[in-house]
Amino acid sequence: MKNFNIISCFLLAGLFSCSSPQKQVSKNTAKPKLVVGIVVDQMRPDYLIRYQDHFTEGGFKRILKEGFYNKNTHYNYIPTYTGPGHASVYTGTTPAVHGIIANNWYDQELKRSVYCAEDTSVNTVGSDSDNGEMSPHRMLSTTITDELRLKSNFQSKVVGVAIKDRGSILPAGHTPTGSFWYDKTNGKFISSTYYSETLPEWVDTFNAKKVANQYLDSTWNTLFPIEEYLHSTADDMPFEAGLGDKESPTFPYNLKELRGDKGGYGLLPATPYGNSITTDMALAAIEGEEMGADEITDFLALSYSSTDYVGHGFGPRSIELEDTYIRLDREIERLLNTLDKKVGKGNYTIFITADHAVAEVPAYMQMKKIPADYYYWKEYVEAINKGLSSIYGKEEWVEYFTNEQVILDKALIASKKIDIEEVRAKIVEIALTLKGVAEAYSASDMQKTQYSNKLSSALQMGYNFRRSGDVLLVLEPGWFHRSSSGTTHGSGYNYDTHVPLLWYGAGIPSGESYKRRNITDIAPTLAFLLETGLPNGATGSPILEILE
Repeated sequence: MKNFNIISCFLLAGLFSCSSPQKQVSKNTAKPKLVVGIVVDQMRPDYLIRYQDHFTEGGFKRILKEGFYNKNTHYNYIPTYTGPGHASVYTGTTPAVHGIIANNWYDQELKRSVYCAEDTSVNTVGSDSDNGEMSPHRMLSTTITDELRLKSNFQSKVVGVAIKDRGSILPAGHTPTGSFWYDKTNGKFISSTYYSETLPEWVDTFNAKKVANQYLDSTWNTLFPIEEYLHSTADDMPFEAGLGDKESPTFPYNLKELRGDKGGYGLLPATPYGNSITTDMALAAIEGEEMGADEITDFLALSYSSTDYVGHGFGPRSIELEDTYIRLDREIERLLNTLDKKVGKGNYTIFITADHAVAEVPAYMQMKKIPADYYYWKEYVEAINKGLSSIYGKEEWVEYFTNEQVILDKALIASKKIDIEEVRAKIVEIALTLKGVAEAYSASDMQKTQYSNKLSSALQMGYNFRRSGDVLLVLEPGWFHRSSSGTTHGSGYNYDTHVPLLWYGAGIPSGESYKRRNITDIAPTLAFLLETGLPNGATGSPILEILE
């Protein structure tokens, strides 16, 4: 018996102490009735500081004052896009495991580009368009929302809401009560037969109100006098894309005029009112599904997409983006006030993060004499084909180029009986001579070497054996593919990886931390907070300052 006790002590080490009693750590064990996960598309942490003068006391400031802020939270993989971002937040792992390696990628078996949420085996529900032919079937691991459903024997209600389909579908997981997104053809929220053959009555009721028309019949002007927007560039900058057919990217934007007489519903997401209608739909979901009404925890997966549309078109230092965040702050306040009334303060938990951040506009950086530039993918492909042709004979060796990844024509290489690893190595050599390329790695490198360097490790965490390319490029800081205007994201540099992570509500202490956290730590933290299973592919770690 003595030997058994000794062995037991070793087996249970880390769970129980077999020595003298130690000081107990008190934990907040309150379980929320409702969790609201908020992903703000393309949000940088500095926006919380730059725009705070025009924030209300009841929005972001309330959460910062009463909640917990993990200030040094990063994405730990490349590429930093919307699809992978939402999947990683909710699965607790990276594209290497969950398989959502980009918004779109080249399927080497189908010989075409595929979209992360597309599913032609299902049909649209709520519209005559094909915008509902979507599902999470390409996501290979479970989400925290799946695990909550499993824990409750599917009694927990899980609903995804976003303008973008992928912003709703991937967070809601494989088994939600429902997932709904905006259809740009008719201004309605739709779904797919993956979830149900018909829309819930509350969604039909919401769509019947034609809320999109109400917003699109208005004018977008600055919420405050434009001279008070001190944290942005001038209203008219040469690298801003503008909105619709308006000649200049300047306020005000008469949306009724810009939408024309053909519906113009696609205009809404590129304005702050895309976030407003998202809040409207989220509140309708809470009411319609009676979320947070009992002791069984429900989960609302909410994504605000308009910040990304505005950010891409106008850039991170535009007055348009500043106004969008000032208005988003009011949406957060509206959501919190409704949760206080419907669910009860102290009965719900919120986290706010982003699916990625964003780069400065290279043209703007060049104006300020800061290194940044653009590349052209066709020039890269031409250089690679030329280099390989000089060695192996004139051919089109590159089958596809996407997401800074080279996909080779493997059938061609096999027919010429050339070692593919040799070809990949040659491309790496060629790529490193191209202007704007900082690093290059072959698929063979990704499969055989365990990297610890920040960028190469991030690239490896984004590499999926079956879906990624043959050679992966890393650009110099501040570089991305040439566009006529605006900005983008996708790199492993801090401007794309560093995002806010705010916690608030039941079970959440007040405070802040500068300790580095990965975005993949969110789902494991929620799993321990809610006492669910860990998402089955999770590689992140729980954030102890939230749990203890």
